[in-house]
Amino acid sequence: MIEIRPVKTRKEKREFLNFPLDLYKDNPYFVPPLYMDEKKIFNKDYVYYDTCEAVYFNAYDDGKMVGRISGILQKAANKKNNEKRIRFTRFDAVDRFEVSEALFKAVEDWGRSLGMDTICGPLGFSDLEREGLLIEGFDQLATFEEQYNAPYYQEHIEKLGYTKEVDWFESKVRPRKDTIDQMRKMSDFIMKRYNLHKGEAKNVNEFIKKYADKFFDLLDKSYERIYGTVPFTDNMKKMMIDNFRLIIKLKYVCVVLDENDNMVLLGLAFPSLSKAVQKSGGKLTPAGILRILKAANYAEVIDLGLVGVDPEWENRGVSVIVAAMMYDLLVHDKIDHAETNLNLEDNASIRNLWKQRFDSEEHKKRRSYIKKL
Repeated sequence: MIEIRPVKTRKEKREFLNFPLDLYKDNPYFVPPLYMDEKKIFNKDYVYYDTCEAVYFNAYDDGKMVGRISGILQKAANKKNNEKRIRFTRFDAVDRFEVSEALFKAVEDWGRSLGMDTICGPLGFSDLEREGLLIEGFDQLATFEEQYNAPYYQEHIEKLGYTKEVDWFESKVRPRKDTIDQMRKMSDFIMKRYNLHKGEAKNVNEFIKKYADKFFDLLDKSYERIYGTVPFTDNMKKMMIDNFRLIIKLKYVCVVLDENDNMVLLGLAFPSLSKAVQKSGGKLTPAGILRILKAANYAEVIDLGLVGVDPEWENRGVSVIVAAMMYDLLVHDKIDHAETNLNLEDNASIRNLWKQRFDSEEHKKRRSYIKKL
């Protein structure tokens, strides 16, 4: 019989954190999160607990751990969208339907006890966390920003009555020689036409000091209508800056300002940390830190992180500026390819940009599910 336990003790917390590492230990496509970051979910002052409540469950069979799941009440999202939802996240289990069934029942019962009427996911506390269930691309290396899961997760979740709410696509993009000059000319034309200029800084610290506030304001405006997003709190901003300070390189950042220095466009990419983190199992050992620093300085692949456009500028073609910057970066640094991470299925403009201007392959697909409680 499957036993479900709320995670309370130190031992249970360690088991919750270690379970996916053990489950996917020999999987060549799984990339763990940083263990030290994941541990923070059990801190009372965790950055998201000012707007969220969360619960964590472990599943056992005869004393052996066989699965885990977390439920989140994202109050800011519910207020923003006038909904009564909980989210599920950090679901991992062995390939036994009764284990998944017991885990989801525990989270659903918790949601009902709070007066909620809907459950959705996989979604984290915010879209800065890993989200979406992988349903295509199981033979592709995960990015550091997104989660890997086995194919049977989809079968189990849909058997439990969950249905699709949204899909995301991820693309692998490389430059095309026949479009490079055209992209550069288009970018230069739009910059001149609208009297735009790129934000500059001598180093990362100066960049943060000059542009951080505008950066987050633009993200809030441009992401307001996007599925699963919530406004940035001060604690979220600080966490993001602290996490990215060591790996951000100015050449991977594009900030475009108008004649009054208002930010109209931003693009942020990162050197891929997948292989470096994979080798260290997500642990920041001295050797693991060296691998991450090496990956940050000598990138073979880049991950596209955040792209934001002021809604008032969406129809003026400014996104081509970020695309041209990425072109030059890929070519100049001899980078093999870029991973786009998640693009919503209805984001036709960005998906068409990859298809029409780059050598592009949509190699992964993710899904967020929904179910009435």
